[in-house]
Amino acid sequence: MTARIRLWWLTLKGSYWFYPAVLAIGAFALSLTTLHLDRTTNTAWLAEIGLMELAGPDSASDILVLVAGAMLGVASTVFSITIAAVAYASGTYGPRLLNNFMEDRGNKVSLAVFIATFVFCVNVLRTIRHDGAKTTGFNGEVLELTSFVPNLSLLIAYGLIIVSVGTLVYFLHHIPSSIRIHTVLQTIGERLIDDIREVYPEKPSAPAPARDAEGAPITATHTGYVQSISFDALATLAAATATRITLDCRTGDFVHPGMVLARWTRDEDGEEGAPFDSAKARDAFMLGGMRTSDQDLRFLVDELVEIGLRALSPGINDPFTAITAMHWLGAATAELGQRDLDHQSGDDESAAGQRVMRRVVTFADYVRRGFGSMRSGVATSPLAAMVALETIANAAQVLNDETRRADLMREAALLFEQAGTALVGPDLAMVEARYRAIEAAGG
Repeated sequence: MTARIRLWWLTLKGSYWFYPAVLAIGAFALSLTTLHLDRTTNTAWLAEIGLMELAGPDSASDILVLVAGAMLGVASTVFSITIAAVAYASGTYGPRLLNNFMEDRGNKVSLAVFIATFVFCVNVLRTIRHDGAKTTGFNGEVLELTSFVPNLSLLIAYGLIIVSVGTLVYFLHHIPSSIRIHTVLQTIGERLIDDIREVYPEKPSAPAPARDAEGAPITATHTGYVQSISFDALATLAAATATRITLDCRTGDFVHPGMVLARWTRDEDGEEGAPFDSAKARDAFMLGGMRTSDQDLRFLVDELVEIGLRALSPGINDPFTAITAMHWLGAATAELGQRDLDHQSGDDESAAGQRVMRRVVTFADYVRRGFGSMRSGVATSPLAAMVALETIANAAQVLNDETRRADLMREAALLFEQAGTALVGPDLAMVEARYRAIEAAGG
């Protein structure tokens, strides 16, 4: 799947109209099907088996009008509550969290169920008629219609009412639950860990291929964040042109015209391939106005850091929220420390797989992006500082790579140094005692 199609599909799923549109179309198709069965079959069997009492035109119309009106009102209320929750979460936890709530499937499906029920009831309602009803044909002839009550469609409408009521109860539980800070952090943390396992699958350790320092540049022609990179398309292009492509940017980087996206060089064996098309290579980089979590682990790390720093700001002063954020960040850091960061998903040992050299994010980069970015805020709170030191030490304990353990302990030392400039008296003494104990234990 190319970068453009992949990003289009992710944007489509993340949009707020996708699920309501799909379910509304489905409800319309379902109503056409049930109405066809009402017209072509005898629905008296519904009363014979005790499913329902057959309704008259007046009662059927009243029921459908009531349900359609109620569903439209509930849909409006649901949308209003969702917007209020999104505004609260965005203002409280940070604007980057807005995407998480907009992508919440529970909110979108809830709204879609109410809209689908409304569409179904309105389409069935238009077919109900009384004896003696008249209409005008195409040739101007006045036609007298017989009574028609779609009882099977009415039974399905009852079923949709039950589903809608259940959905409303679910929604009223889901909204307050989804904006709880622990739920927000858990969702981000679990997603980050899952993405780490997907992006860096466990593989036998192998040295990273050498990156070419020189080469013809592939420059950007537009401005924006690199939202997605189609590595398969780049590998195919490199194989067809007998070249190697070395990336100079990563997903999540901001670029503008003139910046180098990647460089390409001819194979050393002298084999000639097709002319290299820089425009085709440039099409493998999808740019947009904001960062996304697709192919960008640092985006989710930044979300945890943002929540933690906001919680530690003087205006909020909530170290316990910051502690929860650090716990998830520590779990993600420990997971990263056990992964081969030189080889990502999609890499392989074939010639085609070695033709695209990615720009590797090192373990030290992730540590600086996470705990390093939170350092200044954490150092102002003795409780947060002590928990941060413990979290770093716990992450270091599960690592077998001494270099990565040293990266974590270096961050612990920097945090203690920063705390020395922000804390005094007993607060600093407690943090120092915790750091010395961790230092003596060797992380």
